[in-house]
Amino acid sequence: MSLTKIPIVISREGKWYVASSPVLDSATQGKTEQEVKANMAELVNDYLKDPDTRKPKLSEMNGISITNIQAALPEGVSHRKVAAAQTT
Repeated sequence: MSLTKIPIVISREGKWYVASSPVLDSATQGKTEQEVKANMAELVNDYLKDPDTRKPKLSEMNGISITNIQAALPEGVSHRKVAAAQTT
């Protein structure tokens, strides 16, 4: 068995951490970042072991880039509100 890295995105939604894998079109959640990473690892491993699921090509799995873009916020949108949601 060989190993590869699968890109995942982790975000905070209220009290939950949510992890998604764009290449596998899968997502899960957890109460902590560690829990959501463990849940996602289990989900990805089960997905890849399942003989009935379509497996992406290795080039598809490694061909994703996650970055930030700059966006103009409309007046009235508070930066503090977003930051507070991430820290609670």
